[in-house]
Amino acid sequence: MILPSAPPLTDAAADTAADCPQCHKPMALCVCDTVVPIESKVSVLILQHPQEQDRALGTARLTSLHFRDAVMKIGLSWPSLSKILGRTADPHRWVILYLGSAKAASLAPDREIVFVNRKGELERDQDGLMRDIEGIVLLDGTWSQAKALWWRNAWMLKCRRIVLGPRRPSRYGKLRREPRRDGLSTIEAAGMLLSRLERRPDIEEKLTASFERMLARVREHGAAPGAPRR
Repeated sequence: MILPSAPPLTDAAADTAADCPQCHKPMALCVCDTVVPIESKVSVLILQHPQEQDRALGTARLTSLHFRDAVMKIGLSWPSLSKILGRTADPHRWVILYLGSAKAASLAPDREIVFVNRKGELERDQDGLMRDIEGIVLLDGTWSQAKALWWRNAWMLKCRRIVLGPRRPSRYGKLRREPRRDGLSTIEAAGMLLSRLERRPDIEEKLTASFERMLARVREHGAAPGAPRR
């Protein structure tokens, strides 16, 4: 009996077959083999806009792989934080990166993480707020996509808001243009936030090392510069 030969793979199927099942990047750009999940006290939630499709330069999935207590969801809206996590959660004990125009450098030049109120003004007792945080919410996508997630999820208004004041610009460099100097990749923002909240510099060091390995592979394979990001 002669079995029919399998149909040839289409370009799309070939691309899918060549992707890492964990980070969803092309295998040539995958650095999952060097990732050891971190035990953290602060939970990580990454919400990715469904139209965010930058497989080469995106870092959301890679970021989630770095933490044992991390959840990544793709979509536009969810009824509540507890529904996303599948457990009871108080949004007042979670922080989200503020999408307004407030800048840490002007609010508190000596701090890299600044809590702000709904008006973008400096909150009182910054150190006390840092000790009370249970989890962080990161919005993954372009600036307009991140704003769409913000406005579609009313529960986010109950979360604490923070502004980052990184001492250096994103390591993306010329690979991706950031609209603001304080704009960071998802993995850089997560590393900076968790390391400061938990007072563990090793968290940022590990995430930064993975990010730099990924960028080295992107440059090695000649990835073209991307569009401006959030």
